Amino acid sequence: MKSLIAHAALAAIEDRSPAALASDTYLPAAQQLAATATAPATVPSVLASLSRPPFARHTLAGLAVCLGLSAPWGAAQAEEPARRAIVKAPIPHDRVKSVSGTLFISGGGRMPESSMQRFIDFGGGEDCRLVIITTASEAADTPDVESRVAPFRNLRVADLCVVHTRDRDVANSHEFCIPLENATAVWFIGGHQSRLTEVYLDTRVERCLRQLLERGGVIGGTSAGAAIMSQVMIKGGNPEPELERGLGFLPGTVVDQHFLKRRRQDRLLNALSAFPHLVGVGIDEGTSVVVQGRRMTVLEESDSEVVTFLAETPGLPVRQSTLRPGDQVDLLALSRSAAARVSPKVSPSNTIRGQGLSSGSVMLAGGGLVSPEAAERFIASAGGPESLIVVVTTAAGETPPDAAETTAWLRSAGARNVVCVHPLDNCEAEAAELLELLAGAGGIWFTGGRQWRLVDALEGTQFCDRLQQLLARDGVIGGNAAGASILASYLVRGNPLDNRQIMGEGYEDGFGLLPGTAVDPYFSQRHRLNDMARLKLARPELLGLGIDEGTAVLIRGRELEVLGENRVSIFDQLAEGTESPGNFLSLGAGDQFDLIDMAQIEREDSPRVEPQSFSAAFDADDAVEATGPLLCE
Repeated sequence: MKSLIAHAALAAIEDRSPAALASDTYLPAAQQLAATATAPATVPSVLASLSRPPFARHTLAGLAVCLGLSAPWGAAQAEEPARRAIVKAPIPHDRVKSVSGTLFISGGGRMPESSMQRFIDFGGGEDCRLVIITTASEAADTPDVESRVAPFRNLRVADLCVVHTRDRDVANSHEFCIPLENATAVWFIGGHQSRLTEVYLDTRVERCLRQLLERGGVIGGTSAGAAIMSQVMIKGGNPEPELERGLGFLPGTVVDQHFLKRRRQDRLLNALSAFPHLVGVGIDEGTSVVVQGRRMTVLEESDSEVVTFLAETPGLPVRQSTLRPGDQVDLLALSRSAAARVSPKVSPSNTIRGQGLSSGSVMLAGGGLVSPEAAERFIASAGGPESLIVVVTTAAGETPPDAAETTAWLRSAGARNVVCVHPLDNCEAEAAELLELLAGAGGIWFTGGRQWRLVDALEGTQFCDRLQQLLARDGVIGGNAAGASILASYLVRGNPLDNRQIMGEGYEDGFGLLPGTAVDPYFSQRHRLNDMARLKLARPELLGLGIDEGTAVLIRGRELEVLGENRVSIFDQLAEGTESPGNFLSLGAGDQFDLIDMAQIEREDSPRVEPQSFSAAFDADDAVEATGPLLCE
């Protein structure tokens, strides 16, 4: 028994997935710790060995408590209760993906008729072909189940069909699935979620349901019908949940229902302790969420709230957010945040500060029009007018912008060989034709738009490898606005729902062509000095570059040169032993900066610029007026 508890406790450390518990790293440690349960004197040495990575020191006290050990050596460490979950079998779990079709998930209790009508509207309104699956209910085999179906009969639909079986062979039959093949909407009533998974998981029914989403239909459910939506399903138990595999229409999540009414916060947090890569979604009674693509929206007619959670990880507390009717959240961003918390990336050791660029050139433009001088310098760095320049327009949105308009600034500066590309996902980014095109380019340029689109489409692909290869062969890479931010190692304004925030957890990693830097465009025009101060206080190791609209910097070797009509602000490390953001330099057209000496390069025609106080700027009240997210960067 204690060995099993040890496994469960170890699931609350670092990776925590059931598959990891079978690894050479976890299992011997669990067995060793369990073996010491009758000899507390030996426990401190075991705990010490477990305090090194991949084990988290702050979880060790909870591990000891799980085993029922007295802990005189560190009683103060045992203040936080250990979180436990019962995982009966390995459960595959992916990060959140954009959902095809629509998911309509309700937390149980009374569902307003207006919400039911919204569900029908997603299924086609009066043309909706609705299938109601009643299997979760214990009354599914009796006439009493009609009371659960009756509210939908009051709505105008083209067809309504009730289906139910407790036989997996029937669930795999063609005849049983015919209504699902023709459906535009499917609804799961409440009851017990295990009744649904026992019959329909890995059957023809499940395949038909996925096909329904792929053709743009809607799947909804309440209570038990909500619990099955996630891959990791809470079968029961409170506060220690029993976890099994759900139907997984909403991967990357753990969904709980009746959330506030039945006080299930600890249950959901315990589930996340076993699967910290996932996003917890707690939906209260009388409340519904709609998931389309990457966004989850709480219906305005909902009676209560939805709460999202990210698990506690070493050095980071539980992250909890409350969503009220009308609020929405980006589930993909939350999923990336959860992954970043569990496996944080190490800051690059080879920063541009003190080293410069080892090869190639990088141009960063702060938004708006790129000056003719900057355009000419970019073309020259790419190898001249005949060299191939590839313009990446992905940040602009789903639809590629007009190619002639997008490349006019380059062509007017003399470029004769310019090609636009618009990869929207990892597969398109790794197409052989595109990679071959990049291999022959002398320059690559990223247009403005939204930074997160570049991350989603290109991160971790061979496309990014081609960028490093281009610099290695002395080419040039540049970008404007969002296309400039993405080239740094720290990505600013990556939050898909609100680019007014300079830090967006889950979208903080750029392409890293400028290690140890953060680049913020439209700097003076959008009053972003306070934002940079906040970033520097949180990440003092970064070299911050605030670039004004209509202005660019060209970085080659150890030199940074300012081009254009406005200014570039350079923010170095914080002063030793202080919490002040420190000083910064504001350089104008023609000014140069030495990235090794970290000082302005003084020339006769370029007077010395005196540093400005960063702390004074941070204290000043020049915050941007609260508005909706900006359409582009």
